Amino acid sequence: MPLHPLGRPAIPVTVQPQRTPVAPPVVAVSVLPPYHRKASAPLMRRAAQAAIAVGSRGQGPARVSVAVTDDETIRSLNAQYRGLDEVTDVLSFGWQEAAHGFPPTPKRQDSLGEVIIAYPRAARQAEERGHTARNELALLVVHGVLHLQGYDHEKADEQARMRTLEAKALRQMGIHRTLLGGGDRGR
Repeated sequence: MPLHPLGRPAIPVTVQPQRTPVAPPVVAVSVLPPYHRKASAPLMRRAAQAAIAVGSRGQGPARVSVAVTDDETIRSLNAQYRGLDEVTDVLSFGWQEAAHGFPPTPKRQDSLGEVIIAYPRAARQAEERGHTARNELALLVVHGVLHLQGYDHEKADEQARMRTLEAKALRQMGIHRTLLGGGDRGR
């Protein structure tokens, strides 16, 4: 055993490497007035942060915007940017996609993009699937943020990976994916 400079046995000390603190994700939430009391901004912020945590691919700090709107607005955006003239529940626009005709989002190194949710559609889906609109909103935010991080569900293996990450993020919030029903989230 090595000796201390004063001749006593030295006590081994393990030094842990210092981790550089990572800034928490910045999540801006905007809710149209008719939905202020129905759509919880803190819940959606937590959902986005959970999705960023489980889906991070080492990108470092992240910023994301979440907007809650009506069916007509999301239908219009879906028609304009995806060529689908129909209401959908959630759209995700990454800042990298602006060059491909999607709406521009802040071109910051740490900006993932924007998630837009149609509250009326989300509420209908929740009712159809037998759970709360609150849980449906959390799922849609997580789903949208995972898309911004590059995850997709076009192929079976991609879909399985995305579902696993959704479940993990929701569990962090105390929501169990099995409570949300099976249904394919074809977004």
